[in-house]
Amino acid sequence: MKIKGKFAHFNIDVTDIDRSLTFYKQALGHTEKHRKTSPDGSFILVYLSDGESNFLLELTWLRDHPQPYELGENESHLAFTVDNDYEATREYHREMGWICYENISMGIYFIADPDDYWIEILPH
Repeated sequence: MKIKGKFAHFNIDVTDIDRSLTFYKQALGHTEKHRKTSPDGSFILVYLSDGESNFLLELTWLRDHPQPYELGENESHLAFTVDNDYEATREYHREMGWICYENISMGIYFIADPDDYWIEILPH
């Protein structure tokens, strides 16, 4: 049997769903596609879309986990390309205080979301 899996979504856990929604909208232009809230209010799942691909970013908020998540050394990360002016985008991210690491020689940089997940930004 030959299996071919397709990417559906990637999940990250967040401590403040509204703060994270604002960040992903402002930093990357992502919008909420749909959400699921547990009947007892113990969790909220919000799926974000870039509006072009079928890939979704799932933000999970857990009521009983208010403390920061352990992220290890931040070697695992998301990566996004930007279609608009790369330098202008980098300057915007810098002005907002989101850049956490730059590698000028490789032509890449990373921004950190409100829960300190690192996001690699690449030119298109």
